[in-house]
Amino acid sequence: MSVVEQARRARDAAEALAVATRTVKDAALHAMADALVTRTPEILTANAADLAAGREAGLSAAVLDRLALDAGRVAGIADALREMAALPDPVGEVVRGSTLPNGLELRQVRVPFGVVGIIYEARPNVTVDAAGICLKSGNAALLRGSSSAAHSNAALVAVLRDAVAGAGLPADAVQLLDAGSRDSVKELMRARGLVDVLIPRGGASLIRTVVEESTVPVIETGVGNCHVYVDAAADQAKAVAIALNAKTQRLSTCNTAESLLVHADVADAFLPAVLAAFAEAGVTVHGSPEVAAYSPAVVPATDEDFATEYLSADISVAVVDSLDAAVAHIRRYGTGHTEAIVTDSQAAAREFVARVDAAAVMVNASTRFTDGGEFGFGAEIGISTQKLHARGPMGLPELTSTKYVVTGDGHLR
Repeated sequence: MSVVEQARRARDAAEALAVATRTVKDAALHAMADALVTRTPEILTANAADLAAGREAGLSAAVLDRLALDAGRVAGIADALREMAALPDPVGEVVRGSTLPNGLELRQVRVPFGVVGIIYEARPNVTVDAAGICLKSGNAALLRGSSSAAHSNAALVAVLRDAVAGAGLPADAVQLLDAGSRDSVKELMRARGLVDVLIPRGGASLIRTVVEESTVPVIETGVGNCHVYVDAAADQAKAVAIALNAKTQRLSTCNTAESLLVHADVADAFLPAVLAAFAEAGVTVHGSPEVAAYSPAVVPATDEDFATEYLSADISVAVVDSLDAAVAHIRRYGTGHTEAIVTDSQAAAREFVARVDAAAVMVNASTRFTDGGEFGFGAEIGISTQKLHARGPMGLPELTSTKYVVTGDGHLR
C-alpha cells in the first residue's frame, strides 16, 4: 500500500478519533497495554531478530541498547499507556474564553491535529508511545521507524491495531510505513494536505533532513548536547553526584549530559574527584589542556568533541574562568535542549537561567529530568528544541491545535 493511501486511511480514522469520548479512548489505551503484556513472547521473538541483525551489521552498543526489549521493558511500555489513560483528555479543553462587548461568547478550545507522522530511529518503545499519545489526543498516527527495528515495530503495531479495533476505534488510527524503502520517508514528507504535522525523533542527520526537505509542517525534536556547569559556589559533593548521574544514568538518551564545565576557582578541588568518579564508571573524558593536567587518562579534546552528542560513555570537559565564559561556551556548542548549573549562589542561578537559551534549564538537578514522564506529562512524543508551538517535553496538549468557537443569538455585523 502506498504512503498516500495509508495517509488517506489515516484521515478517515482521524475523523472518528476527533469525536471519540475520553472513555472510549482510555479503554483503547488499556486494551493496547493488556495486549502488549499478553503478546510479549511474539514481540520479544521479533525483537531478537532485530538484535541479531543489528549485531551482525555492527550497530553500536548505544543503538543496540535503544533497540533492545525484554519482558520488563515491554511491561514498562504497557504501564506508560495505562498512565496515559489516567491523564486528562486535552481535546475540548477551553484554553481561554470571554464574552465580547457585543454579547458574543468566544471560546478557544483544543482540537486534534488530525494525522501525525512520526519518523524515528531504533527505539521500539517510540512506536507504542507515539501511537498512544496520538490516540489519546485524538490523532491518527503514521509511524515510520528504522529498518533496524522493522521486525519489532511490525509486531508491536500488529498488537496495537488489533487492540484498537477491539475497543471500537478504527485500526487505521495506528499504521506502520514500510521501513525498507527510503521512498516511504520522501512520500511522507511530501504528503502535505493529507498529513498535518511531522515529528522526527533521532539523530542530527535525520532531524536536519526532515526539517529541510519536508513540505509537511515539522515540529523539530532536537539533538541533546547538554551541559552541566559547576559554578564557583557549588556544593562539590552535590556537583560530582549530579555530573555522574547526568552522564551515566542512561547513556543513549537526548537528555544525557555530554559536556561538563568547571569554574576555574574550584578546578583544583573538584576535577580530581569528578575525574575519579568518571573513571570508576568507565567514562572516557575528552578534556581541554587544563583538564588533562589532572589525569593522564584524559583524552585531549578537539573542537568537534565539544560539539558532539556522544550517546556513549564519553564526555567533554573544560575549565571556564567565569559564568560568562560558561554561558558563551554553551551558546557556541549547545543545542537548546537542557543545560544545568550546580551552585549555592541564588544570583548565579538566576543569571544562568536568564541567559541560557534552552528548552529546559536545571538548577542543582541532573539533566536527566527533562522528560515528559518526570515532568508529570505521561509519555512524551519527544523533546522540542524549537520555539514555535511547543518547546521542551511534548505531552498531550502539545499534540493539539486550537479552534475558536463563537456563539451568538442571531448576531449580525
